[in-house]
Amino acid sequence: MTQITLLPGSALPSIVSVVGERASIRFLEFFASHIRNPNTRRAYARAVGEFLSWCELHGVASIAVVQPLHVAAYVEELTRARSAPTAKQRLAAIRMLFDWLVVGQVVPVNPAASVRGPSHSVKRGKTPVLDPAEARQLLDAIDIATPAGLRDRALIGLMVYSFARIGAALAMNVEDVYVQNRRLWVRLHEKGGKRHEMPCHHNLEAYLHAYLDGTGIAEDRKGPLFRTIGRGTRDLTRTPLPQANAFMMIRRRAGAADIHTAIGNHTFRATGITAYLKNGGTLEKAAAMANHSSTRTTQLYDRRSDTVTLDEVERVLI
Repeated sequence: MTQITLLPGSALPSIVSVVGERASIRFLEFFASHIRNPNTRRAYARAVGEFLSWCELHGVASIAVVQPLHVAAYVEELTRARSAPTAKQRLAAIRMLFDWLVVGQVVPVNPAASVRGPSHSVKRGKTPVLDPAEARQLLDAIDIATPAGLRDRALIGLMVYSFARIGAALAMNVEDVYVQNRRLWVRLHEKGGKRHEMPCHHNLEAYLHAYLDGTGIAEDRKGPLFRTIGRGTRDLTRTPLPQANAFMMIRRRAGAADIHTAIGNHTFRATGITAYLKNGGTLEKAAAMANHSSTRTTQLYDRRSDTVTLDEVERVLI
């Protein structure tokens, strides 16, 4: 059976439309108005779509007759096939959708409310982290004789020195780089509509000045800060750089710098936080700089223990 998708342009699932117009409108409003973050919207649309496909496959006639047993069976099956965090995220999406439908009086109760997800505890993040020497090697290997090189060094430097999320970095406009108290600052638009402002490290300040001045975009204050390169040219366009393009760029730059760690967009946030903590920074300040609501989240990016673990492994002298 073809899997249901709920991304833009897709048809309304029949398991929803069969309930009636009111249910259909309420269902669409969940994605259109209740979830504002586009990344969360895509993730929840995928999660709900997969669940509704499963329901249809197992003979559930409509979304109005979904029972806790259905949700529990789906989560159990999903836990065997996927990771615990994935199962918990999918359950959260389903639970939130039915909460929305209950408030809209489409269904009487939330069938996912009583279903428990798999146990999962994380004390250390999975994001690959670079050693400070490797990060410096990567930055120095970028050819800044081209607009693309200036852009890439500025983007990677921003994530390293300001702990910026890739989404927040790519959402910046030129006007989000500004002078305050005779120092360059950056304004990041984080998840949940939060605005986070940070002074620039002196290296980042140099990278941003070189990028803005070297590419001629400094006066385009309302334009995107990080842009694509025009096809057949070496010049920047006014199109914001997509996140997938940034990932591919980072992989290319890592390969050119002879770095074999499988790094991604999130690597530099973790690299910057770990380097800061190794040099005497506090977890509380790191959380504030990274715009984390809790130090427990920041601890997932703290890889100082990696060095200790390696030292202990090397004690096995055989």
